[in-house]
Amino acid sequence: MEIESKAEAQPDTNGQRTAAVVIAGFCAFLGLYAPQPMLPELARSFQKTPGQISLLISLSTIAVALAAPFVGTLSDRWGRKRLIVLSALLLALPTALAATATSFTQLLFWRFLVGIFTPGVFALTVTYINEEWPHGAGVVMSAYVSGTVSGGFVGRMLAAYVTDYGNWRISFVVLGLMNLAGALLIWRLLPVERHRSARVKGMVKTMIGHLSNKQLLATYAAGFCVLFSLLGIFTYVNFLLAAKPFYMRPAALGRVFMVYLAGAAFTPLAGRFIDRQGQRRAFTLAILISLGGVLLTLIPFVPVVMTGLAIFCTGIFIGQSSASSYIGKAAHEAKAAAVGLYVTAYYLGGSFGAAVPGFFWNRFGWGGCVALIALAQILTAAIAMSFWRAKKEVEPASAYVARQFVERDA
Repeated sequence: MEIESKAEAQPDTNGQRTAAVVIAGFCAFLGLYAPQPMLPELARSFQKTPGQISLLISLSTIAVALAAPFVGTLSDRWGRKRLIVLSALLLALPTALAATATSFTQLLFWRFLVGIFTPGVFALTVTYINEEWPHGAGVVMSAYVSGTVSGGFVGRMLAAYVTDYGNWRISFVVLGLMNLAGALLIWRLLPVERHRSARVKGMVKTMIGHLSNKQLLATYAAGFCVLFSLLGIFTYVNFLLAAKPFYMRPAALGRVFMVYLAGAAFTPLAGRFIDRQGQRRAFTLAILISLGGVLLTLIPFVPVVMTGLAIFCTGIFIGQSSASSYIGKAAHEAKAAAVGLYVTAYYLGGSFGAAVPGFFWNRFGWGGCVALIALAQILTAAIAMSFWRAKKEVEPASAYVARQFVERDA
């Protein structure tokens, strides 16, 4: 693959590049889902129903899906580091300015801009890692993922506690200032890229080809389901736990997201299982695990609900790993474009997951939300089993990654 060199790049000193990409992952997801534990409080402030207030999440993820396919093309012209830093700086503005909203429409506007600027940080950081670490990218990618998980967790916890002991406006200001500090650190620590992948010509034709690939379409459906399920459960569980018989305050709701850490800690251990058993079998097992977890949340006892959420997270994160690692098997060319389409499908799923269960909540309560998520998961597992190739027809994920590095360096 043709590579453009950047002579002015600086060497990696004391792991500063790795630290920079971890900070980028942290910043990208610090504010995106932070309003989740604040939703009951925001619903009261703006006199909105759970389905209406969930637009604060779904509109942001729609914006992510819309912007994601274009950031790669912009960075080809402007440079990876330059656009990552610019996006991180711009992300801080609407995050903080959300505190000035005097109407629900204004708050939705600022949340939409948060979604627009987010892909410029996370999608380009993933591209930067793949281009700048031809060897050892897996370790760096794992560090980056830990940054994204930490950012999402800290953002929710911080927003919950500040809202509980102050108010929701202060939460957005604090998150915006943290984003600004992170952007300055990225600017200081991240070297200019030394390598940049050559542009892919005929992008429209390439996209059409990907959308004609049944295995890729099944993979996009899997990604859609993963975030649909994750945001569906973790958006409306806040309303479940804030109501009778739990009556949780925002700070307590923030602590619910500690189950993310359990799922994130277990997921890397599943990598070998995915390689041994194949993505199709691993994804199906992951769906069954997450399905069992979400059914546990129907038992109105906080420790059982928390256990169910932890199990659900573990299954969902394994499912995400299985689906994203299958893209390289299903895409025969222009794999970066295939990943871009996956990101779009993934966040469209999140947009629907934050909004559609609201109709079921209003009519059937938490049981209706659980039934919807369960149906979506079963259907998506059936699609993956029908269209993904069996393990014996594909090479292990680790072998595929190693081969790609060899081919690129040849």
